[in-house]
Amino acid sequence: MPIRAVKGYDACICPHPELVNLYDSTIGPGTRIAAFVEIGGAVIGARCKIQAHAYICPGVVIGDDCFVGPHACFTNCRRPMRGPWSPDRILPTRVGPGVVIGAGAVILPGIEIGAGAVIGAGAVVTGDVAPGAVMKGPAARAVCRAHLAEEARI
Repeated sequence: MPIRAVKGYDACICPHPELVNLYDSTIGPGTRIAAFVEIGGAVIGARCKIQAHAYICPGVVIGDDCFVGPHACFTNCRRPMRGPWSPDRILPTRVGPGVVIGAGAVILPGIEIGAGAVIGAGAVVTGDVAPGAVMKGPAARAVCRAHLAEEARI
């Protein structure tokens, strides 16, 4: 897997560089990146720990001293199937310093997670998170087809 155009890569810790996909990003010193991680178009702070199989997409900014658990996933486009993809459709996501994101968490686009917040394993973050808050659980809920049709028009 490639490592291309990554500022700060020489000061981070990546035990298996052949097993990561890093491109067009900035990574702070002392950040540890596990195997099978993809980081593209993002900014990662200093002394972070990014666990195996995490996906950090373009438009994500992660502060210093953060933990991103295994299989955590960030998204950056609210309606990926509508129209052609372009960089101007990216909704930026900001993660404050000292945040912990548990295994398998999903962070939807355009979210701001305040400093010191904790996101539980498997959580689906659909809105901004206050500094120091502890968030858990999925946000999925049943909706009728009429509601889906209305939402598609927005």
